[in-house]
Amino acid sequence: MADWSARSGRSPARPSSDAIWIAVARRGWTTATAYFRTRATAEAALADLLDGERRAGRRALLGADFAFGYPAGFAEALTGSASARAVWAWLAARLQDRPDNANNRFELADAINAVLPGGGPFWGCPAACAPRLADLTMTRPPEPGFARHRRVEHVLRDRGGPGWAVKSVWQLYGAGAVGSQVLVGLPMLHRLAQRFGADLAVWPFDAEEAPLTLAEIYPAMIGPEVAEALAARPGQIPDEVQVRLMAGAVLAAEDTDALLGVPPVPDLAEEGWILGTAAPGLLRAGAALSRTCR
Repeated sequence: MADWSARSGRSPARPSSDAIWIAVARRGWTTATAYFRTRATAEAALADLLDGERRAGRRALLGADFAFGYPAGFAEALTGSASARAVWAWLAARLQDRPDNANNRFELADAINAVLPGGGPFWGCPAACAPRLADLTMTRPPEPGFARHRRVEHVLRDRGGPGWAVKSVWQLYGAGAVGSQVLVGLPMLHRLAQRFGADLAVWPFDAEEAPLTLAEIYPAMIGPEVAEALAARPGQIPDEVQVRLMAGAVLAAEDTDALLGVPPVPDLAEEGWILGTAAPGLLRAGAALSRTCR
């Protein structure tokens, strides 16, 4: 399970929040976590991990905590294809993300807004960037022709409970913003998919089975269990705790088919889905078990 980050510089040398944390859970093993200062080193570690599992003949699930798709209509407007993976490839060809984390995500969002009708959907940027970005505003613009949330996010918001206050993928900057992680994360998924080919399936886009699977996760769905773990041992880093408990929760789930459940909704190939949405109780039970077994 990977907790991603859109930092524009290296994360601190001392492990901290708002950085990249990766947790690995295996049956019969204690869950291990690792901290990464840059996206480049984290991506290399994930590729090596998946390659090792494949060579060992084991199945592996990689969960990443950012949206795998955008609300319906965006992919076709941007790429001409109503496919999330077309957006991955489009972004991978244009995002500049250097080894030190410096990147052009705000400029790229500005360019996307410039070519889409209605001024484009993205918003939010640092004040220092605003003067040079003609089409990316600091505040939310009027509705630009795309929904603010995907269908799976509406499910979470309508249901209430942990994870209900999901943010819009269009917000790139400001309190709780998640859009920047999506912009820098999707090119990484594209490269992993290209590297492993038929050995890697992306849930829920790919119907065929493969030894390696990519899936979108949302750790806020186990928020109460994370809060309990932090209260029990003060001084822990929340990002590390949530990714560790999420890894344990997925591993402990007795009914994996329930975790992978997806209702018959339109635009699934464009919007994607979140692992465990159909069975949040399974994730919370697994997280609680993982916390007590720590």
